[in-house]
Amino acid sequence: MDAFLHRLPTWLKDPTVGKLVAAVFSVLVVIALVRLSQRGATRYIHDSTASYRVRKALSVMGYVGALLAVAGVFSDGLGQLTVVFGVAGAGIAFALQEVIASVAGWIAISFGGFYKVSDRVQLGGIKGDVIDIGILRTTLAELGVWVDGDLYNGRMVRVANSFVFKEPVVNYSGDFPFLWDELKVPIRFGSDLDLAQALMTQVTEEVCQAYEAEAAAIWKGMEKKYPLEPATTKPLVTLAFDQNWVTFTVRYTVRFDQRRMTKHRISSGLLSAIDASAGKVSVAAAALELFPMKPFETR
Repeated sequence: MDAFLHRLPTWLKDPTVGKLVAAVFSVLVVIALVRLSQRGATRYIHDSTASYRVRKALSVMGYVGALLAVAGVFSDGLGQLTVVFGVAGAGIAFALQEVIASVAGWIAISFGGFYKVSDRVQLGGIKGDVIDIGILRTTLAELGVWVDGDLYNGRMVRVANSFVFKEPVVNYSGDFPFLWDELKVPIRFGSDLDLAQALMTQVTEEVCQAYEAEAAAIWKGMEKKYPLEPATTKPLVTLAFDQNWVTFTVRYTVRFDQRRMTKHRISSGLLSAIDASAGKVSVAAAALELFPMKPFETR
C-alpha cells in the first residue's frame, strides 16, 4: 500500500485534493438518493399534486444534504477559508444579484403565502395557472392573449421569482377562490321589466346555487382575518336605462376556474326564459335604417 501511495503524483497526495474528491463523491451520493426517492414518489403516489409536493420537498432536502456534506468534509479547514470565502462572496453577490433576488423571492413565495401550485395568478403582466415553483423561476400555463376567456393558449411562461419584490402579484384563487362576474342584458322599452328582473334572478340563482354557500362561508372567514366589509354572494340584478334600451346587470359569484362556463349557462338559461315569456320580455338590439338615394348627375 505504501509503495502504491509513493507512486502517486504529488498533487494527489495533497489533503485538499482528497477533500475535494470526498466532497464531490458525497454530493453525487446525495443526488443519486434524491433521484431514486423522486422516482419512488412518482411511482407510488398517484395524486399529481401530492406527488409534485413530495418531489419538491425531496429536492430541497437534497440541497440541504449536499450543503451539509460539503461542510462536513471541509469542517476542519473552514477557519482558513473564511477570508477567501468573504472576498469571493462579495464578488459573486454583485455579479449574481438577480439570481440572489430570485432565490430570496422563492423563500418569500414558499413562506409568505404569495401563491402556491395550482393557483391562478398574474405576474409581470402574465396571467396563468402556476404549475411549478422553482428556486429561480415560477412556471405558468398562460391564459388568454389571443384566446378569449380564461382558457389556456398552450404557452408555458417562466417568470423570475424576483418579480414578487418588483411588481404586484395578483392571485385569483388565494384566500378567496371565487370571483364576482357580471353579465349585461339589454331589454326593449315596453317589456315587462319586473318579469325580466325576476327571470334573470331565478336563472342566475339556479346556475350559481352550488357556489353560493361555500363562497359565503369563506368570505365570513376572511372578514375575521382582514378588515373587510360584508359582501353578498347571492345574485344581484340591477337596471339602468338610456335613450335606446334598459340595461340589466346580473352580478353573481363564480369559482375562478368556472367563469366562462358559468356565463355560458346563465346566458343560455336567460335566452330560453325570454323566449318562453311569450313576448312580454324582448331583447333589444341596435337598428339601422337605410334610405335610397335619388339619382344625380355630375359633370
